[in-house]
Amino acid sequence: MEAEISADTTSSKVSLTIIGFVAFTFIAYVSIGLSLAVLPVFIHQKLGFSAVVAGIVISLQYITTFLCRMFAGNMVDKRGPKPAVTMGMAAFTASGIMLLFAWLLRDMPLISLGMLIITRLVTGIGEGFVGSSPINWAIFATSDEHTAKAISFNGIASYGGIAVGAPLGVIISNSFGLGAISLLIAMLAFGGFLYAKNKAALQGSSKAPRQGFLQVLKKVSPYGIAMGLGGLGFGTISTFITLYYMALKWQGAVLCLSAFSGMFILGRLVFSKAINKYGGMKTSLVCLSVEVIGLLVLWLAPVPYLAVIGAGITGLGFSLVFPALGVEAVKLVPASNKGAALSGYSLFIDMSLGLTGPLVGFVASQFGLMYIFPFSMVMVMIGLGMAVWLFYKRNPFSAPLNLPR
Repeated sequence: MEAEISADTTSSKVSLTIIGFVAFTFIAYVSIGLSLAVLPVFIHQKLGFSAVVAGIVISLQYITTFLCRMFAGNMVDKRGPKPAVTMGMAAFTASGIMLLFAWLLRDMPLISLGMLIITRLVTGIGEGFVGSSPINWAIFATSDEHTAKAISFNGIASYGGIAVGAPLGVIISNSFGLGAISLLIAMLAFGGFLYAKNKAALQGSSKAPRQGFLQVLKKVSPYGIAMGLGGLGFGTISTFITLYYMALKWQGAVLCLSAFSGMFILGRLVFSKAINKYGGMKTSLVCLSVEVIGLLVLWLAPVPYLAVIGAGITGLGFSLVFPALGVEAVKLVPASNKGAALSGYSLFIDMSLGLTGPLVGFVASQFGLMYIFPFSMVMVMIGLGMAVWLFYKRNPFSAPLNLPR
């Protein structure tokens, strides 16, 4: 009994330690979520640009996120996570100030759009440097055996941030306008910057030779591609659900974002031990299958509440895809390259979300908004097929899958 109590206490301390670091991720994604459901409508209705333009502008952030991941990963491996997180928080602060200028210039659509483009690029810099850095910080403060927990908690922080930020952004926008959202982003991020400055700097202790980033990226890329295809479901919901609801003359689009994020968090909390118990590959196969079902429900939903249910099932399915495949990817590199491995692996969710805007926007413009969710469902099914291939590639003589029921 005493041993069990001691183990529980240790587990609680580890969890609290990890939470103290992934708080930076929460701040970052609240900042992102505050404008996520508001900007497409602002660009489309207030500035008068098309849904394709709105999707491209929203997705631009992932260009700089993609580019900054490599620098952030190398920075973490060489200097520790603190400089990367601090730089990311400074970028989010700047993005909030730039968003304010974009709102003030709303009567000059082209200039306002140009400022929004810069804002999104700077937001991407912030996400790129914060990104997986808190995961590494948490692992350095605990140990490698808590990698899955750190990745899972970081995901809860990211999608929890969006779940809080998106509806809050809509409420603030309806009551006070986009200018108030920009000020809140700047103040919140600056608070995160001060918090990071006061955190202890930590670095990994491994003296093993470091591999080049491109070499690490090559190893983790198959897992990243499968995860990125799974991310298209979330990307489609987050970028186009507002316009999808408008096309159907439905109300409450933000509920889909909240349902997705809420079930995502619930999935990570309830099934937090699944990766260690069943392995990353088996867990990812189940999760991607559930995500396909969720997108199918969302596609065929004749009424708003069923669409919300579909979004929730999608969130539940996607909940463990990132950590499940991430744990398997990180195993492929030495400890001295974990920062680069997590950054390289995370590149693929950036690519996924970055391509969602123009890709799904093209589908919407050519075939109509009714086709965006079947398209996303097919992409996730391809990701599922790739995960099956990875499983049998690593276990060529394994018995048939005995998936958890």
